[in-house]
Amino acid sequence: MNNRIPMTLLGSEKLRKELETLKKEKRPKIIASIVEARQHGDLKENAEYHAAKEEQSFCEGRIKEIELKLSKSQIIDIKKMKNCGIVVFGSTVTICNLSIKKTFTYCIVGDDESDFKLNLISINSPMSRGLIGKKVNDIAVIQTPSGNIKYKILKVEYK
Repeated sequence: MNNRIPMTLLGSEKLRKELETLKKEKRPKIIASIVEARQHGDLKENAEYHAAKEEQSFCEGRIKEIELKLSKSQIIDIKKMKNCGIVVFGSTVTICNLSIKKTFTYCIVGDDESDFKLNLISINSPMSRGLIGKKVNDIAVIQTPSGNIKYKILKVEYK
């Protein structure tokens, strides 16, 4: 069983930057807040202390989560792909909805990187699953709650 998590190079860099910020900036600030709050006396009724401890818990949890994801990640640098015109993880694909004649461009990324507002769709989404393996001029039929929608692949890029 493969426990590797596919991730683009950009997604990996973003997580590494967040991890560095949490460890080098946020964690020391939280520790300083805890030290300061302890000086206010009775810890049982010290709201600042409890808030800082809770923030510390969230921060440490996020650090562990990122470290785990990075340790299990399989970094895929799409720029090293040969331009074979096939939709794969990390590729940017331009498609046309054949029923409404509207064009969309999506980049297929890992679950943690996906952001529909930025046109970054998860490798596990129905849209990605329907596009993977297709090439320019192929028709992809995507199942949606409102029925099947046909998309024509217009362009596949590896950026």
